[in-house]
Amino acid sequence: MKILLISSEAAPFAKTGGLGDVAGALPAALAARRAGVRVMLPLYDSVAAEYRSRMKFIGAQYIPLGWRNVYCGLFELKMNGVVWYFIDNEYYFRRGELYGHFDDGERYAFFSRAAAELALSLPDWRPDVIHCHDWQTALVPVYLRVLMAGRADDIRCVFTIHNIEYQGRYSRDLLGDVFGLPEPVFNGGTMEFNGGLNLMKAAVEMSDAVTTVSPTYREELQYPFYAHGLEGVIAAAGHKMHGILNGIDTAVYDPASDPNLFDPYDDGSFEKKVANKTKLRKMLGLAPRKNTPLIGMVTRLASHKGLDLVAASLDRIMDLDVQVVVVGRGDWHFEQLFRNARETYKGRFSAQIMHNPGLAMKLYAGADIFLMPSLAEPCGLSQMIAMRYGTVPVTRETGGLKDTVTPYIAETGQGRGFTFANYNADDMMYVLRQAVDLYRGSPAAWRALAEADMRIDFSWTQSAGQYLSLYRQVTGKK
Repeated sequence: MKILLISSEAAPFAKTGGLGDVAGALPAALAARRAGVRVMLPLYDSVAAEYRSRMKFIGAQYIPLGWRNVYCGLFELKMNGVVWYFIDNEYYFRRGELYGHFDDGERYAFFSRAAAELALSLPDWRPDVIHCHDWQTALVPVYLRVLMAGRADDIRCVFTIHNIEYQGRYSRDLLGDVFGLPEPVFNGGTMEFNGGLNLMKAAVEMSDAVTTVSPTYREELQYPFYAHGLEGVIAAAGHKMHGILNGIDTAVYDPASDPNLFDPYDDGSFEKKVANKTKLRKMLGLAPRKNTPLIGMVTRLASHKGLDLVAASLDRIMDLDVQVVVVGRGDWHFEQLFRNARETYKGRFSAQIMHNPGLAMKLYAGADIFLMPSLAEPCGLSQMIAMRYGTVPVTRETGGLKDTVTPYIAETGQGRGFTFANYNADDMMYVLRQAVDLYRGSPAAWRALAEADMRIDFSWTQSAGQYLSLYRQVTGKK
């Protein structure tokens, strides 16, 4: 089985969030199952010199895109049993930030067209299946089926929706000049959505299989609240929709070897987790208080992450006699809320308004409780990382949170954390209070729960097997 993954980001080369984690870890997990795996991604200027120095220049060609022929260089890097291809064009990818530019539509149309063309011309290697991720690569199956018909009929396409909120919506004016596509793909309905273009819609319709990043998210996308207008498209594609839960890279997220921690530990040396908490408190200026749980949040500061509930409940949370650390950036009013809380609850509340991966890992290790009350969460990796580090999650039952965090039952000791279903501040406070009460009232039960969470297998092994089964299903090959 020959598999080509195409993604706009992948760790460790370029990452802004969960997509980068997935595209970085899944290829190695597939390669471990003896699949032939290659990956294409843009050569951003942020790709570190240590990787650039190991790349081999394969060649260059000009890619047709609308009325233009655009330069495209190709570099290759072999690492961890995977061949990585980097598509080079400094005009499009030497930008600093990966996303958020005025011409993102054109940038990723070029990337998608280049990836599709190169996939058909790689020397001595032709993919059986091309696996694309999110709207930035949604044009790949469109180009293969529309512009390369007859040349790529033997290749199957799988498309993964990581977050349907970001669909790649553009004016129809971009269809020909920018995307280089003929008018019939709009008039025929494939690209058309509410009078404009919708790249994700087109990818869902033109791919042989569509996956979501958790089974529950697949079910949620049938409803308008979660599908952001595409519920009809998802319903029509129901026969080819599959929910496959993301994993995490357990070699990277390993408290026994994580270089970011003050004191590495595992489930057999749990007392060292307490040492991490003590040193984190000192680092952040929190008071060294006994029998006081530390609640952590590593999150984008946005409403859909459940911060409306946190904002409405902040005083009640602090009335539980806890300490809180928040790490993240986002909407100004949430940033200011947490800055104000830092002043109101000195020694008990720390607001770290920044993107700091090293500090985030220290918090995963040093916190007792991880609060993740998301309004919507396609999969979520933070709750899995928290559990791997022995930090008990408090989550809302949505998307991947529902699939990974089962509610704790005190009578049996079963369950992985504390969960609530309704998007309601009172419901969140009820289960958060349960968590705090267990921490204070039953230290042995709390430690048993935390250690059991550390032993859960969140690796990519099972999910990679599900993807391989899907590839075999769509290609008919073993």
